[in-house]
Amino acid sequence: MINRQLVNPNSIVIVGGSNDKSKVGGALIKNLTEHNFKGTIYTVNPKEAKVQGFPCFKTVADMPIVEMAIICIAAAYVKATVEELAKNKNCKAFIILSAGFSEMGAEGHKFQDEILEIINQNDGSLIGPNCIGVLTQHYAGIFAGPIPKLDPKGCDFVCASGATAAWIVEKGMLMGLSFSSMFTVGNSAQVGVEDVIQYWDETFDPQTSSKIKLFYIESVSQPKKLLKHAASLIRKGCKIAAIKSGSSEAGSRAVTSHTGALASPDRAVDALFRKAGIVRCHGKEDLVTTAAIFCLPELKGKRIAIITQAGGPGVMLTDALEEGGLQVPNLEGPDAEELLTKLFPGSSVTNPIDFMATGTPEHVAHAIDAVNNQFDNVDGMAVIFGSTGLTDITEALDVISEKTQASKKPIYTILPSVVTAKKEADSFHELGNVSFSDEVLFARALAAVTKTPKPAEQVELPVIDKTAVRSIIDGCEAGYLTPEKVQALLDAAGIDRAGEAVVTSKEDAVKQALGLGFPVVMKVVGPVHKSDVGGVVLNITDAETVENEFERMVKIADTTAILIQPMLSGTELFVGTNYEEKFGHMVLCGLGGVFVEILKDTAAELSPVSENQAAEMIKSLKSYKIIQGTRGQDGVDEQRFAETVTRLSALCEAAPEIKELDLNPLLGSMNRVVAVDSRIRIEK
Repeated sequence: MINRQLVNPNSIVIVGGSNDKSKVGGALIKNLTEHNFKGTIYTVNPKEAKVQGFPCFKTVADMPIVEMAIICIAAAYVKATVEELAKNKNCKAFIILSAGFSEMGAEGHKFQDEILEIINQNDGSLIGPNCIGVLTQHYAGIFAGPIPKLDPKGCDFVCASGATAAWIVEKGMLMGLSFSSMFTVGNSAQVGVEDVIQYWDETFDPQTSSKIKLFYIESVSQPKKLLKHAASLIRKGCKIAAIKSGSSEAGSRAVTSHTGALASPDRAVDALFRKAGIVRCHGKEDLVTTAAIFCLPELKGKRIAIITQAGGPGVMLTDALEEGGLQVPNLEGPDAEELLTKLFPGSSVTNPIDFMATGTPEHVAHAIDAVNNQFDNVDGMAVIFGSTGLTDITEALDVISEKTQASKKPIYTILPSVVTAKKEADSFHELGNVSFSDEVLFARALAAVTKTPKPAEQVELPVIDKTAVRSIIDGCEAGYLTPEKVQALLDAAGIDRAGEAVVTSKEDAVKQALGLGFPVVMKVVGPVHKSDVGGVVLNITDAETVENEFERMVKIADTTAILIQPMLSGTELFVGTNYEEKFGHMVLCGLGGVFVEILKDTAAELSPVSENQAAEMIKSLKSYKIIQGTRGQDGVDEQRFAETVTRLSALCEAAPEIKELDLNPLLGSMNRVVAVDSRIRIEK
């Protein structure tokens, strides 16, 4: 939990305080004093009488009551220190910087748990162990630098890695970002990233709280909490960007379905972030670039004008914007011709607006004003202004700053000269502006921001026969369900399926084939990948072939029966679900048949999935034009396809025991989407 004493303590003790400011305990006191902590500071160090002018006690037992402790001593001494502070000094907040706990293995984890139990029994708050501290509007309780400009409207930031936090802050400062708070949670013994996000949500004040939230997380241990509070913050007007590292999978996963093979914990994170409305980033530069975009007014559209003094960056930015799904529209007509007359000869205004390296601050102003007031086919603008080091560009940046504050459309300022124009850029940031140093990184971040959906609203799933679903599931053993059980579950969920029969004799095979009507399909029951073992035969048109194929197929290893279905036609589609521990069911869709394995072109969302979300999943596929119909081929009824996705989601919500489910293929036409082959595996 996060309490008042952790955020705004009246008194702090540094256990392990030092006169040497190059040591952790010395840097902490230096940071507290230089950043205006208003409360009382104590230190504990058996070798000192005073530390940096503050009272120093030999042991924590010797000191008075204190609200918060920052502990930076050897791990072996931490437990006794915490016990004394919690039980005898009424200390309610602890930041343990010391390492040597759960990150060291089972023994260290046990030691950490014992310390946590003491703090929990005293209704205390714990950050760490193994972190660099906490930064709030009231105190700088961190030992690593740099310490950023503190602004209540700056970024709130929580980070699972202390060193990463320091480097992200440093990157952000170079772009003009300010910060409101920073929590580094280390081992997250009590307070993890999700808990800090919950705290931000539950204490959010629309008038005083920061509306930009950033986080770095290595393991999503509480996805439902993260989803709930991140989505809530965004609905309140916040913007959130995050890095989730550890996206590659070490080791192999035992999966036997197409869905299981295509699903992964990292895809679940992607789906979780989309559902919450979080912009996912993949590196430090990416995160701070996104945060800087958040500092500017929201882009209301996708059309960008580029104002540049150099052709190369303008071209690279154009390419990156277009690649990300944004547009760089052509500027032409009388307004463009009028703007051209205000620039030096040789300039271009078609977009990019290139006013050349010799362009003046006045030229920048003319270009910005024209984009703001005369070009209705533009929603925002990127201004690239660099320096060769021969001239001072302060005047130009002052113009851009003034225009940015008054602009009707967002202005994204790109300052590529991070060395030669550092002084001018620092002055630009002091005026309250942010900037970007790389046009391509900026374009990719802007594209990610525009593509991130708003938080998903309450999902209304289609009505299914939950009583029948539960009856079937409760009566089954763990493992793959029989075809009869699968058929019954699909019927209960209202998912259209092909007529079929499961047979174990040649005579019955002929009888059922005649009843279903030729042509038919025959498939083995038992083997997981039927096609690989010769267990699928299509377009059978007579009883003799049924008999011959039955005799051949029943001899295939692991075959327990033969499935017979009418031969249907249509576009092969795929819908499936895989259960991810802690996240719940992930629902996937795409083209079916062999295309699932070859193209791996699927969209994924966490259940529950609404019909609108399902429709967006379908439209996001690279193969969407095939689903729409192309080159004289009929398309697929997208509404029925989306409904199948939502009904599958409803089935999983009613039966969490389902761990893997494949509908592959579904056959889609203009008037029907029907399941042809289905497999379901449950665990209990």
